[in-house]
Amino acid sequence: MDYFYTEEQKMLRETVRKYAEGSILPAAAAIDRDDVFPRSIYRGLADLGLFGVSLAEAAGGSGLDTVAACIAMEEIACCSGAVGNMYAIPVEAAQLLYEHGNDYHKSWIPRILDGSAVSATAVTEPDAGSDVAGMRTIATLEGDEYVINGTKAWVTFGAIFDFIMVFAKTSREPGQHNISCFFVEGDRTGIVRGRNEALMGMHGLEDCQVTFDNVRIPARNRLGPENRAFKMAMGNFNFSRLMMSSMALGMARAAFEDAYTYAKDRKQFGVEIFSFQAIQFMLADMSMDIAAARLLIHHAARLFDDGQPIAKQAAHAKLFTTDMAMKHASNALQIHGGAGYSSHYRIERIFRDVKLAQIYEGTNQIQRLIIARQIDKEMS
Repeated sequence: MDYFYTEEQKMLRETVRKYAEGSILPAAAAIDRDDVFPRSIYRGLADLGLFGVSLAEAAGGSGLDTVAACIAMEEIACCSGAVGNMYAIPVEAAQLLYEHGNDYHKSWIPRILDGSAVSATAVTEPDAGSDVAGMRTIATLEGDEYVINGTKAWVTFGAIFDFIMVFAKTSREPGQHNISCFFVEGDRTGIVRGRNEALMGMHGLEDCQVTFDNVRIPARNRLGPENRAFKMAMGNFNFSRLMMSSMALGMARAAFEDAYTYAKDRKQFGVEIFSFQAIQFMLADMSMDIAAARLLIHHAARLFDDGQPIAKQAAHAKLFTTDMAMKHASNALQIHGGAGYSSHYRIERIFRDVKLAQIYEGTNQIQRLIIARQIDKEMS
């Protein structure tokens, strides 16, 4: 498969793998146990230039492509799914500000890239998850200021963000054509950060509910045209679904590698359990599905970089890879037997972390709806 990658992409993979195995993997169990944001590792990713890997050079990035971002994500998530999740946030934030922001918004990009500013995005609400158009947070224009009121749920980095991009209604009319996006600095009066969520996995994300109580921001803080942010969000979802697919791919690869190593070391009935056909078949299926997932992801990424619509391809990649990763994390744990149920082995952590990938950035049921609608559009 290396034949199809550029020398820059292969060099990036080796650089990220070396950092991930040397700095992230040794800290992964502690991140999971302590559930505290690992700022030094976050800054380490920034120091490698990874937050701008797919960002244009004109914006301070490396000027590589989406395939490169996916490669980096796979290597990071192979050592820690949680750190992979952390990596996606600044990559997507810098891209969003560059594509849709004004000069003020873009002035924050250098701080994103060097890791000195932590970003967050707020779309989901307690009563509006898959139904993005059903959000209730509202931003009212008063003179030259917007006043934001509402509550956002499951905000990654909600407890520590320096700025947050908030999606809110700019009128009370129903539907999706009245949603705008706002850049809100973290020190604005009226921002209330809730307690950290006690998540099953993906620890260290400082995930919490964030309430906006009459938060006033200058009108210049609106990101993009008024009432046009739904399309912006959907476009961003296509990129983020490729990132989440790559995150799941990395965890699936880690589960596969651990299962193989355990199967070669573990002996039952006087032989290594890898010699049993039942174990070989599970590992063969893992190898096949991991290869297929990588092809789906990188194909969609190349189309995305070529400016092609990828709603269906991104949904294919996200749906297949995350379901595959959950299935094979379970199989890898099964190969470990009782040992896999212990936190002494990282498969226990992978099993908990990977579940979020089926929910995050549009549940897999929503991905099936997207695919079906795209099929209908293409075939009718």
